[in-house]
Amino acid sequence: MEKNRVVMKALKTAFPYTIPIFAGFWFLGITYGIYMNVSGFSFWYPMIMGLIIFAGSLEFVAVSFLLSPFHPLQVLIMTLMIQARHLFYGISMLDKYKNVGWKKWYLMFGMCDESFSINYSAHIPEAVDKGWFMFWVTFLNHMYWVSGATLGGLVGSLMTFDTNGLDFAMTAMFVVIFLEQFLKEKKHWTAWIGFLSAVTCRLLFGAENFMVPTMIGILLFLTLFRKPIEKEGGFL
Repeated sequence: MEKNRVVMKALKTAFPYTIPIFAGFWFLGITYGIYMNVSGFSFWYPMIMGLIIFAGSLEFVAVSFLLSPFHPLQVLIMTLMIQARHLFYGISMLDKYKNVGWKKWYLMFGMCDESFSINYSAHIPEAVDKGWFMFWVTFLNHMYWVSGATLGGLVGSLMTFDTNGLDFAMTAMFVVIFLEQFLKEKKHWTAWIGFLSAVTCRLLFGAENFMVPTMIGILLFLTLFRKPIEKEGGFL
C-alpha cells in the first residue's frame, strides 16, 4: 500500500508538467501516423516505431529510409547525426539517474528533448520520489507520442481527400527548429555553417545523396571553428 501511494503521488506530481507536451506530441504524432499511412504503411508501423524508436524527427526521416534502397551505413550515420544531442543529454543526467533502480534503463531509453527538459529542470518536492517522478514524465510523454502516431495511422486509412504534400510536415518542422535556433543565437555562425554546407553538398552530390555529406561537413566545421565561434558568441 505504501509503495502504491508513493507511485501515485509521483504520477500526480508529474502529470501537470506533461500537459503541454501532450498537445504538441499528439499533433505531430497524428501527422506522422497519417504520413506513414499515405506512404503505404499500415497503422501498426507508426505504432511499433513509436514504441521502440521514439525519436520524433528521426521517425519522419525513417519513412524515406523504408521507401529507399537499403543503405545501412547511410542510415547509421544519419541516425547518429540527428540524435547526437542525446549523448550530451545523457551525460547531463548521470547524477540524476543514480539510485533510481531498474527505472534508469527505461529513463535512458525513453529520453527525448521534452522529457530531458522537464526531468533536468523540474523542482521535485522532497515528499515525491525522484525516480518515479522522472519515470512518469518519460512514460507519459512516450505514450502521448505512441497514441498520437497510432491514431494518425488509423485515421489516415479513413481519409478520402487528397493528402499530397502532407510529407511537407517534416520539412516544415525542421524549418521551424532552424528558425527558432537562429533567433536564439547571439551570432549566426552556426546557422550559416549549416545553410552553406547544405547548399554546397546539394550542388555537389545531388538531392538523393547530400544529407550525410552535409552532416559530416557541419560537424567538421563546428569542430574546427569551435573556439572562434564561442569567442564571438556564436553559440547560445
